[in-house]
Amino acid sequence: MGRKRVVLFDLDGTLVDTAPDLGFALNAMRRERGLKPLAYAELRAQASHGARGLIRLGFGLGPDDPGFETLRQEFLEIYAGVLTARSSLFPGMGEVLSALEAQGVPWGVVTNKPARFSEPLLRHLGLYERAACVVSGDTCAQPKPHPAPLLHACQHTGTEPGACLYVGDAARDVEAAQAAGMPAVVALWGYLGSGDRPETWGADALIASPGAIFDHL
Repeated sequence: MGRKRVVLFDLDGTLVDTAPDLGFALNAMRRERGLKPLAYAELRAQASHGARGLIRLGFGLGPDDPGFETLRQEFLEIYAGVLTARSSLFPGMGEVLSALEAQGVPWGVVTNKPARFSEPLLRHLGLYERAACVVSGDTCAQPKPHPAPLLHACQHTGTEPGACLYVGDAARDVEAAQAAGMPAVVALWGYLGSGDRPETWGADALIASPGAIFDHL
């Protein structure tokens, strides 16, 4: 893939393990309605799909269904209150970020998480000021899988797409990278469900641990 000048990360399920807080918010809503909490394994598999995926999991409703938007707003309000309670970098990711910085390789974040959540979370973890760029789900007019957020990150860092590497854990991450002309690898430690087949997504590589990123720089 050629030497990479910038590494870009998805946030939920790639850089930071946010599933415990996302799952807590959904189960709090279920308990309020007399429903049993869902098992963590079920919640984790949907965490990369944000409020939409979790509301569908917890209540069987999609964006076109009556009541969905009310549930989504409630979920977001609860999540905002527990945003940093249980979330942390994935094991090994702190060392990877430090090693990239030591090698003079900037890194950034490109996520579909709205800025009202992504920025406070990254600040809490001490990452916001270290990142070369933070592109949130509402930074551009179109979120991933549209290539706009990745291209925005390239403009911000003054880097061509081909000189970047994108690390994500969802099919839309690979789709966005391909549309932007950017190499992509899939983080197998991320929030993959039983029905996910990352080997079919067309990524440049599948990696089992954060340290394996260096095999593709």
